[in-house]
Amino acid sequence: MINPNRFSIGPADAAIAMLQWGESGKPPALLVHGTGFVADVWDEVARELASTYTVYALDRRGHGASHKPGAYHFLDYAEDVCRVIDALELRDVYGIGHSAGATDLLLAAKLLPGRFTRLFVMEPTIMDPRAARPGGLGEESLSRVQGTLRRRAVFDSAEAVFERYRTAPAFADWTEISLRAYVRHGFVPLDDGRVRLCCTPEIECAILRPIYEAMEQVYVGDARGNPFASLTEIDCPVRVTTAAKSGPIYWEMARRAVSLIPRVSTLVFENAGHCVAQEVPERAAEAVREFAK
Repeated sequence: MINPNRFSIGPADAAIAMLQWGESGKPPALLVHGTGFVADVWDEVARELASTYTVYALDRRGHGASHKPGAYHFLDYAEDVCRVIDALELRDVYGIGHSAGATDLLLAAKLLPGRFTRLFVMEPTIMDPRAARPGGLGEESLSRVQGTLRRRAVFDSAEAVFERYRTAPAFADWTEISLRAYVRHGFVPLDDGRVRLCCTPEIECAILRPIYEAMEQVYVGDARGNPFASLTEIDCPVRVTTAAKSGPIYWEMARRAVSLIPRVSTLVFENAGHCVAQEVPERAAEAVREFAK
């Protein structure tokens, strides 16, 4: 089994860590993970696709080996995707994203018209700007965002992380390969032999705030404004997928996406939860291939 090629794009203080599976010269597929994870969690899906595509995946800013600049708005991530596509001179890109990483691709498609051939987005984080609400986050969401700060960041070893996460509800249905990939590359070794989360609780808290604001329809953006209106201008076919075992907020955000995106179709993954690509990677890869036909 050949391991992916690792490289980075951009200067050291703004580097985006990248993986590549398969030979160059095939049509490009770009995989973008969700909040808290790393490019390596796509490994099983990427290997399935590498016979047909040159498969790339990135560590989103704030995650893994990529830069951690403190700016985590939706457009910051979309612009990182554009940087990758421009640096690699990719054309006719098949974008495949999960959760907030799916949102990165949707917004990048507007920033780089004509560069994507299609987008396969699994439960994207979406607000409908036509139904924006005034005011900030509600108490419950604010509590959840700030609760991230209490997340344990340092463990005695990678194996201790694996044992702890193997029984956690969020990871219970992940394949062992996916979970081990996350543990190996989502943590950094410390000098004393322990390991620490790359996406620290402080970083994840900052990343999650805009996400919860989008969920609650109160996101206003920064000086660049609210980017979600641009979804109505996406110029390539998009498949929006949901998972039967996900929570209602994911179905609601998928409905918002479908109402905004012009050339859209839908798919439901039965007997799967939010992290479809890490729970049933073969089914995820099959669905990605099916949409390309």
